[in-house]
Order: sequence, then structure tokens, then C-alpha cells
Amino acid sequence: MLPPLIASLTLILLVATLVARIPLRWWWIRCFEFPRVQMAILALICALAGLILLDSGTWLSITWVSALITVGLQCRYILPWTRLWRVQVNKADKDAPKDQHITLLIANVLMSNRQADGLINMINQHQPDIILTLESDQWWQDQLDPQLDETWCYSAKVPLDNLYGMHLYSRLPLKNTSVKWLIQDDIPSIHTQVTLESGDHIRLYAVHPRPPAPAESEKSLWRDAELLWVGQEVHEKPLPTLVAGDLNDVAWSITTRLFCRVSGMLDPRRGRGMFSTFHAKNPLLRWPLDHIFVTNHFTLVNMQRLEAFGSDHFPIVATFCYCPERQDEQETPDANREEREEAKDTIQQGKTEKQET
Repeated sequence: MLPPLIASLTLILLVATLVARIPLRWWWIRCFEFPRVQMAILALICALAGLILLDSGTWLSITWVSALITVGLQCRYILPWTRLWRVQVNKADKDAPKDQHITLLIANVLMSNRQADGLINMINQHQPDIILTLESDQWWQDQLDPQLDETWCYSAKVPLDNLYGMHLYSRLPLKNTSVKWLIQDDIPSIHTQVTLESGDHIRLYAVHPRPPAPAESEKSLWRDAELLWVGQEVHEKPLPTLVAGDLNDVAWSITTRLFCRVSGMLDPRRGRGMFSTFHAKNPLLRWPLDHIFVTNHFTLVNMQRLEAFGSDHFPIVATFCYCPERQDEQETPDANREEREEAKDTIQQGKTEKQET
């Protein structure tokens, strides 16, 4: 029974790998984009198990061929988010002016989590310029306001009890701040301009689209449409921009890679690591869901994943330097005509098609 069992498992992994390449938006297809690392590791384990436990023959051939194809395809997606790849956002100069730095801390708090002190302690330790909380309801606002309002006195607050509340606190002045409901009327996003200590103005989008999952959304359409809406606006208004939040999507997915090409934005994790933020309580099922993308006006000072504080997400903190004089050093991804048409069609479909409840 052991030979067919090992061979069958590698075939299942290969099928799952191929299913993830199908450009359809049903949640049960898109979900295979998430565990690429886990599937690659399982395929390697199967290949080693076959080498040790199986005699030469058909079962070993099936195991090895399936495992090698699976690992090869998965590595094609995940290697850019390892140190084996070239970085996409350059390292900031050590002598860059500090008044052109901006530090963001992002935390999906998990609405039912009541360990606010852990997050507040991390905020006090790292002293970010901007704090973005996701899934934060009125209870979380009541805990954070007394601790943050004095130092981080500029804010945009959207307390909701539907898992999509968000709060933005800033020590840097905010300007033209608005809360928008881009695709679905219960999913907010925060759009604002931030004034750096140098006096330069940059644009910030805070987003948290609904994920494709059985209890949330039968398709990824509305998540995809929101991300591509933001990406299209970044492209059409080429200003220094940061996009941050829980995208409910992995860095290597079809949608996130299309978002980067449509927007022309860069991923500071490429060439540095995955910085997987979810699931904080399950190390075997962990992938990068919380993101910060930047235009080529920025270089990276530092980025790190912080300790868990009771949420199912780890917080992430990153410091960037606004240095437009170096933007020509960084290659900007670009979408072709077909991809831009695809993005427009997705946005339009997301706005017109209603989600089944």
C-alpha cells in the first residue's frame, strides 16, 4: 500500500499546483495559490520518501516526476520572495536625511482579540510615524485612543463590527483624508496624503478587501477589483505612493502580481524574504497576507515582522526613505495593453456584480 500512497500524494500535489494556474476566480481555485511553500516542501518529502522506501519501478517514477514538476512550478512563484533573488526596492543610503524617513506599523488585530496592551507596547517600542490597524472595532478604538491620540494626533477612524473596521493614527500631518467604499458598501479603505518632516507630500492607501473563502466570498472578484482599482489610480496619478494593509492575498498570486504591474509599484520583500504574517498561531500554515507596496520614489531602511500579541496575524513594521533622486535606479513593473484591459474589466465587473449572501 505504501508505494501507491506516496505516488498518489505527489499526484494530488501536482494537480493542486496546476489548478492554481487556472485564471478563474472561484475561491476553491484561488485558495491553492496560498500554500505554495507548504506544497513544495511536501513534494520534496514525498520525493525523499520514495527514494528511501520505494524500489525502482513505476511507482517511484510517478513519485519523482510528479514531485519534481511540483517543486519546479512552485519555486517559480516563491523564489522571488527569498534571499536567492535580486531585491526590488533598493537599500536606503545610511546618510539619507532622517526627515525623509517614514515608518509604518500594520496590525490586523483580530476583532475578537482583547490583548490590546501587547500592541500598544510594540507601538511605544518602535515609535512608528503611522499606525494602521485592521479588524478594529469600537472596543479597539476605545483602547487605542487614550494611548495614541496625544502623540499620533492625526487620524482616520472607521470602527466596524464586520471584521473590516480600520484605524489610521499618524504623528505626521494628514491632508485630504477620506474614507471610500470602492467596490462593496461594507468594505472601507482610507485614502490620504502624508506630509513628511521634510515638507514633502506622499500618498497613502490603506486597504483590507474581503477574501475569497467559504464564509466570506464565493469568488475573489471583489477583492481583485478593489486592489486593481487602487493600482489603476496609482498608475493614472503618478505620485509618491504607499499602499498598505491586509490584502487577503499572497505576494505571488495572479492578482497581486497584476496589481504591481498595473500600478507600477514595488514590493520591498522581494529578494529579502516572505515576512509571512498569517497564521500567527499555526506555523505550518503561514503565508504573507499583510503588505506594503511603494512607488520607485522610495528606498528601504528596514523591515521586520514583530511578535504576536493575541491576533492571528503578526504585525509588520517598515521604514522607508523618500528619495526621488534614486527612482531611476529601480526597475518599475509595467502592464501591457491586455493586462490593463483585464484590470478595467475586473473593476467594472466588481462594481456591477453583487455578491451572493
